[in-house]
Amino acid sequence: MRLMARSSAPSDVFNAIAKPHRREVLDALITGEKAVGTIVHDLSMSQPQVSKHLRVLSKVGLVSCRPVGRRRLYRLAPARLQPFQEWLAKYEQALNDRLDRVDDYLREVQQPQGERQ
Repeated sequence: MRLMARSSAPSDVFNAIAKPHRREVLDALITGEKAVGTIVHDLSMSQPQVSKHLRVLSKVGLVSCRPVGRRRLYRLAPARLQPFQEWLAKYEQALNDRLDRVDDYLREVQQPQGERQ
C-alpha cells in the first residue's frame, strides 16, 4: 500500500501554533527573513529547539525556507494563517457585539433620570 502525500489541513496549522515556542518563532519572523542562528539569538532558545519548531512550521506551510550558501533563511508565510483568522473572526464579531451592548447600556445610565425610556 502506497501512502499519498497530503497537503496540510487547517487543523495542522492550529496544532502547530498551539505551542507557545512556535508562536515565538513566528513572531521573530514578522520583521523579515532570518537565519536559524539569528532566531536562536533573538529567542534565547537552543539551536535544536529552533530547528525542530521551524521544521513543524515549514511542514504546515507557515514558514518557507531558502538556501543561501550554507545558510537557510526562513520567512513567514502568513497566507496559511487564513483559516485561523477566519475562525477567530467569529469570536471577534461576538466580542464587538457585546462591547456595543455595553456602550448602549453606558449611554442609557448616563442619561438624566427624566430622559430614560
